[in-house]
Amino acid sequence: MAKILIVDDEEAIRLSLHGILEDEGYEVLEASGAEDGLAIADLETPDLVFMDVWMPGMDGLEALVRLKKVHPALPVIMISGHSTIETAVRAIRQGAYDFVEKPFSLDKIVILCARALETASLRHENLVLHNALPVQDEFLGQSPVMLDFFESLRRVAASDAWVLITGENGTGKELAARALHQGSSRANSPLVAVNCAAISDDLIESELFGHEKGAFTGASGVRIGRFELANRGTLFLDEIGDMSLKTQAKILRILQEQSFERVGGTRTIRVNVRVIAATNKNLEESIANGQFRQDLYYRLRVVPLHVPPLRERTGDVELLLDRMTAQLAARYGCRPPLYADETMQCLCRYSWPGNVRELRNFAERMVILHSGMKVTKEDLPPEFDDDMEPAFPSDTGNADESDILNLDFKTARAVFETRYLSSKLRECGGNISRLAEIIGLERSYLHRKLKRYHIVY
Repeated sequence: MAKILIVDDEEAIRLSLHGILEDEGYEVLEASGAEDGLAIADLETPDLVFMDVWMPGMDGLEALVRLKKVHPALPVIMISGHSTIETAVRAIRQGAYDFVEKPFSLDKIVILCARALETASLRHENLVLHNALPVQDEFLGQSPVMLDFFESLRRVAASDAWVLITGENGTGKELAARALHQGSSRANSPLVAVNCAAISDDLIESELFGHEKGAFTGASGVRIGRFELANRGTLFLDEIGDMSLKTQAKILRILQEQSFERVGGTRTIRVNVRVIAATNKNLEESIANGQFRQDLYYRLRVVPLHVPPLRERTGDVELLLDRMTAQLAARYGCRPPLYADETMQCLCRYSWPGNVRELRNFAERMVILHSGMKVTKEDLPPEFDDDMEPAFPSDTGNADESDILNLDFKTARAVFETRYLSSKLRECGGNISRLAEIIGLERSYLHRKLKRYHIVY
């Protein structure tokens, strides 16, 4: 239900507008003066304002300027019984949506009101689109673990409870957040995403709460923050575990009070948002290490949801791969590749450390390189080999170049990888994270390599 504020010193005008707008199903607020109107606008955050031009004390044009500074996206319709063309032009230039003269047609008011709200909604959607979650493949799965997860997702979505989603990178935490929003009563309101890991600590307050013109160097105008954009909808705080302690303290207060001030501002803005947070970190460990606030953790974790990794739902690999392959082939305008039975078995046995995201990257690579062809085991990258155990006797570890040339390919590769990884690991002083960064391997995959080649670290 849209909320409309009427600011006019004439009681008869307020009553007339109030009645017709209430009959149309709007929630109506009233103020008899500009100062009261500005205060109500700050407190209630209306969707539309009718503002009289001529009022005792502060007039409507001055109030319009002040209102647009604080709420730049709020549509304001000016009304007056003593207007001139100059007054109307001035009002439009100062940001009014439209200008109507008294006495006015109530039918015209209804139409104008609907158009103003529709225009404001479209502008709001355009802002939200800049922050919207990326469109990805559908959330698919028929494995028992995913069916249980979907059932939990359905039950939680129907409530208005806050949710903390955990899971490894690439499992689809953002898709779970979208599903929660779409299954809720807020589905027709914005879903606004914030990647807490991608925004610097210096800018995150401005991103979340917005800022006033001149609040800091480079703040050339008013910026509406993500909290305000998400009003009456859902705010998705992705990678919440990467947020600094300083920002955690500020966000905790705002989450509790559902109100905040823009950076550089003094006016309190009230919102109504459902918060969904996500992280790939173990927040309980972060709390123990002093990196995450315990009170914020329990505020966000009203309902915990864990997205299963792909290795726990290998029965879904073929289903997901079929869907991704069909979509990617349609995008590239080519024939999809076909997978031999033994190839699919190999893919289902693979642990997929990058989860669904890695599977999609693999599907795209196969569509590009093997369009219309059958993908065999020999076409798979090395990490998909069935027997990753060392395929060489232990006494070949010191083999020279001539000896290696007499080995089969897999054994020779294993010898080389063992020597290479052992040497690089010594250079890194046994630091696995540093080694993974230097040689460009995902950390969990590197761990498996070292274990399979019995490299001590």
